[in-house]
Amino acid sequence: MNAGCYGSYMADHLIDAQAVTRQGVRVTLTPADLRFGYRETHLPADWVITSARLRAAPGDPDRLHAKMADQLARRDESQPTRERSAGSTFRNPAGFSSTGQADDVHDLKAWSLIDRAGLRGHSWGGAQMSEKHPNFLLNTGGATAAELEALGELVRRRVLEESGHDLQWEVIRVGDPGPDAD
Repeated sequence: MNAGCYGSYMADHLIDAQAVTRQGVRVTLTPADLRFGYRETHLPADWVITSARLRAAPGDPDRLHAKMADQLARRDESQPTRERSAGSTFRNPAGFSSTGQADDVHDLKAWSLIDRAGLRGHSWGGAQMSEKHPNFLLNTGGATAAELEALGELVRRRVLEESGHDLQWEVIRVGDPGPDAD
C-alpha cells in the first residue's frame, strides 16, 4: 500500500523493497515495479514485502525530532490512536490523504462523508465507527469479524445513499464475509 499522511507517501521515499512470492522466491522491487497510486501498489496479492530501503532528506536531528513529535501529537488529537483499529477504514474518494495544511479541503474525505451520513459513533455489536474520527472502525472489545464487516458495509450503503459516493475499503480484508455482512 502507498500509505501516507500530511501530504507525504511511501512512494516519495522508497528506494527499493524486498518481497517473497508464494513459491518462496525472493524478489527486489523498484518503485516503477510497484506502480504506486493513491493507497495502492501493483504487488501481487500473494507476495509479502519483507523489507524496504527508504530515503529522506537530510536535516537537523533536533528539528526532525520536533517535526515527528508535532505530527504524532496532531495524529493523537484527531485519530483514535489508542483504540483497537486497523487505521483508516475507507479510501478518500478525493484520491489523496490529508495534507495537514490550513487550505486542505474535506468535502470528499471519507470521514466527512461518513459524518454527514450520521454514522459518527454508530455501532453494530462490538464494532463502532469512532466518535473521534468516523473513518476509523473500532473493535470496542469483543467485536466479531462479521460485526466489523457488517458495520463497514452499512457505512458504505448509507454513504452511497446520502452522497452518491461509493466508499472503497482501505483495510485489506481476508476470507469470506460472514452471514451478517450483507
